[in-house]
Amino acid sequence: MAAARRGQGPLNINLPNGGPPNADLPPLSALFLIYFDIKAGYTIGWKRSLPAVELEGVVEYKSLPSGLHTVKEDLIYFVHDNHAGLSAFINAPAAEESRNARMIAVGIMVPLSYGRLGRSWKHAEQLKEMASELIIDTAQTEILEKYWEEHKAHGPSPPPETDSLLDSPSSLKFKPVREIPGKPKGHGRNRSASDGTALLPPGHTLSPYHPAWSLPRLLQAFGPLIFPLHRAALLRKRILITAHAPVQETCDFVYDISVLSNIPLAVSDLLASTAPPQRLRPLFSIGVHDIPLLEEDLRLSKAAASTPGSDASEPRDESGCGWIACTTDSILAMKSTLYDVLITMPPLYSEDANEKVWPKIESPQGIEMKATQRDLRRYQTLRWGLSRHVSPPPSPADRRRSSSELAEPELPRAASSSTSLPRDIPMLDLPDTDHIVEPSSWSALAYSGFMWWASAGEERGDSEEEADADAALLSGLALSPPSPSASRPRSRSAISVASKGKGGATGEDLSAKQEMAIIAYFHRLTTQILSTLSDIVDATDSDDEREDEQANLNQGGAEEVDENETGPAVHVSSEDVVRMGLDVWSATDHQFIQEVAKEYFGRRAHVEGRNVDVCGIRIC
Repeated sequence: MAAARRGQGPLNINLPNGGPPNADLPPLSALFLIYFDIKAGYTIGWKRSLPAVELEGVVEYKSLPSGLHTVKEDLIYFVHDNHAGLSAFINAPAAEESRNARMIAVGIMVPLSYGRLGRSWKHAEQLKEMASELIIDTAQTEILEKYWEEHKAHGPSPPPETDSLLDSPSSLKFKPVREIPGKPKGHGRNRSASDGTALLPPGHTLSPYHPAWSLPRLLQAFGPLIFPLHRAALLRKRILITAHAPVQETCDFVYDISVLSNIPLAVSDLLASTAPPQRLRPLFSIGVHDIPLLEEDLRLSKAAASTPGSDASEPRDESGCGWIACTTDSILAMKSTLYDVLITMPPLYSEDANEKVWPKIESPQGIEMKATQRDLRRYQTLRWGLSRHVSPPPSPADRRRSSSELAEPELPRAASSSTSLPRDIPMLDLPDTDHIVEPSSWSALAYSGFMWWASAGEERGDSEEEADADAALLSGLALSPPSPSASRPRSRSAISVASKGKGGATGEDLSAKQEMAIIAYFHRLTTQILSTLSDIVDATDSDDEREDEQANLNQGGAEEVDENETGPAVHVSSEDVVRMGLDVWSATDHQFIQEVAKEYFGRRAHVEGRNVDVCGIRIC
């Protein structure tokens, strides 16, 4: 896969300009209407599809996950074979003989050739309008027939290779951010990261129902936990998000995490040919009927692990290389062999709790995943960086979450002139993070105390280097505050999925600068980790002075050589760990480096922790 991308030019975001709202709609492979029958359950009442597109026994369950009867409306994303699906659900009061409720869903299927979701969100508004009409009389299917004739696909779908990443904001133009001091220069590879100033060309916008609008909400919901979740996605773990209906927001989160964990094109040519796919496969909403799919994925992953080194010249297929999905079926959480990471989202009523309720991230064995102290500080810096460019006050419908919204009051001008995190700013304190962040280790506390004593109380050194590194990630992502007459699209509440109005957002700012900046930030973070490891691998292969050290590292009968290894083991110093933006005191970050080195470079990594020696005696 990496070799296939060498020589390609950088990609720019391909977003629609200010044309008609219905322009550039992806062609449909299927259109259907599902209603709830008190005797037969969910039933397909009307359908049209292209030949060989399966609907019966599929869309009834994928379009209508369990628990939807508790909400009035929802948008559900799903994937089946080579198609992406979207359904608009409506629940309206009805007579007692209909169990006091009438529930229908109008859905589509589009080819995945057009991207993660086949750009299906472009049909969301029309689906909601048709569902609103059909909930009154499901026999009036003329509007469905007309819509099918207008938008059905003609001819074969474009091959997936032509799609690249143009469906998502991950198609960024990359420019160098900064040089790393002491970095080897002999290999001549381009070290670059996404440049936030080049994300959206003038006149381009983001569709009103694009899942990327939920990125600020994602950061708000997960807080510092977004960083260990990002690392798990980079390792292409099987990630299952469990939540209650409505599911649109969790489907959006699935999309967001998949995009944030993309491997930027700027570093893709640095990786081994056996590296995981460039993206984490999003499955979106799944249920108990998808258990065979997950079991097949597990079988493929075991088969790939049992045949190391096979087909190393071919790109690894997404099947068997991790996924991310969401579900409302709690029984899936009990199938612990089918996932690597389980995320339990807090219930809706927790938004009104006195204390912040965070998602719970854990392994199949029940071991909770926490953010590191470094993650907490990094999140505060990112939060502050985004808060300097807030939108105007939210609409009354959004004020329910205004107290905990990611965007905060703008800092004084003096503070906003630098991207370094100001100290002692009360608003940057995050409440109730003790149980989601690893406590400081005794070694870290001892080291901090020693360094304070050795520097005569001057708070310099590591903290300033860390601030500079965080500032580099934010550099170039400055966002101009929008004009008073413009506001970003209303956030889609988890309680009520509100319509954005006909034709998008007249008078609303659809440029999504903050959302694009979040994506660029995480792609820079990914680039920072992978390029630093690539430097270490290059230095290990080219530096003759390390031959004796490598011989010592590779000897000893206790260590078995993995058949997937493509070269000698690498030594990752504590300075390298800091350069990656990781926590030198965290064992979980050390393990992450070892797994990244194995997965993306085919190497074993020996990670060095930080210590203090006094007169040749190690004290911590």
